[in-house]
Amino acid sequence: MRVRGGRHEGVPSFGEVLRAPAFLPTFLAASLSTWGDYIARITVAAVVFERTGSAVATAATFAVSLLPSVFGRMLLSPFADRVPYKYVLIGSHLVRALFVVALLAAVASSAPVAVLLVLLFVLELGGGPAVAANQMLLTDLFPDRRLYARAFGVNTLAEQVNQAIGLAVGGIVVTATSATQGLLFDLATFLVAAAVVARVVPRRDPLGEAEQGLRGFARDVVEGGRHLFANRVLTALLLLSVTSTLAMAAPEAVAIPYVNTHTDSPAWGGLLMAAPILGAVVGLLLMSRLGAERQNRSMLWMALTMPLPLLVTVVEPPLPVVWGAWFTCGALQAYMLPLQATFTLVVPARLRGRVFGLAGALSVAATGAFYLLAGWISQHTRPAAAVGVCAVVSLGGLVLLAARWPQGEIAEAVERTFSPHEDTSRAA
Repeated sequence: MRVRGGRHEGVPSFGEVLRAPAFLPTFLAASLSTWGDYIARITVAAVVFERTGSAVATAATFAVSLLPSVFGRMLLSPFADRVPYKYVLIGSHLVRALFVVALLAAVASSAPVAVLLVLLFVLELGGGPAVAANQMLLTDLFPDRRLYARAFGVNTLAEQVNQAIGLAVGGIVVTATSATQGLLFDLATFLVAAAVVARVVPRRDPLGEAEQGLRGFARDVVEGGRHLFANRVLTALLLLSVTSTLAMAAPEAVAIPYVNTHTDSPAWGGLLMAAPILGAVVGLLLMSRLGAERQNRSMLWMALTMPLPLLVTVVEPPLPVVWGAWFTCGALQAYMLPLQATFTLVVPARLRGRVFGLAGALSVAATGAFYLLAGWISQHTRPAAAVGVCAVVSLGGLVLLAARWPQGEIAEAVERTFSPHEDTSRAA
């Protein structure tokens, strides 16, 4: 453990994280669940395209899979405050497995496309409570908060990789076999994930007493919102995340039309879309080598710097230069690691399900809206201009946030949270 300026800034190793009881099997179970989500999306998209031949209908499957993430997290995450998160995770996996069975039956009976989309919507909706429950599980697995921050980094990095794996595996399974085989593979991922959670995750009762009935459930959601927006640290972190998303979404949203105006090579579309993701992986690997305090101290300046490389796009330089600029933008997004980790730990344990769910829903909704905004600007101007406009607007918002940034309060929260002698894992 290093000590710098009177502060402990030790950085645990990845080996310490992997050796923690129950972490590795739950990590693999969460990965399987993510693969299942993306396999389901690409399988249903393939079936819809095969039946309709419509690119719009095919794109609708991905829109349908995004909307439940908003409503599922916002409306269903309070379950994680009412029921032991072990049972929330098992129930979520089994409910999704049930709807995969329904999708299998719908595909086999050539049900209308609308039925497939409804089943996909409900399948994704069922994953909402699991997001908050997984975050709560991680905080309990690592009462040492520096070890938790390292584990959070591992999970964040894995999310980037698992999305790619899920899409790749789904594409391979559907192309090489059939939609039925793809959905059977999807079903297996959810069943295995449920079995792993049932076997290795300890049962812990939720803190606090949730109010009863539907009205009580609604009051739980409202209480989470009140706490989120009454706490200056949480509000600042959420606003930083949402404001940054506009610049982050623009490159991926316009990568294909941008390439179409500069080259006939279709490979460049995928390369440009991958640039921010690859940059994010590299940035996360580098960020995770720093102690918690240094990570948080770098958060604001990295956020302010992040949109700047995108401005290169406006002058439409050669594609390798654009790729490098977008890669750099992705690498600078690594400040999202300390932002999310600190946000998670600052929320009182008894409110984590509802606050995590609401914050996650707002972030997902903002991402979807900003994709559409970038596409709309691109259609009415040009793709390069869309990236530039989104970068400038995002930068302007970040500057305004920086002017009122609660630096002292965030530093105090970080110091308190990552104190080497304090265990806040089940704090109220």
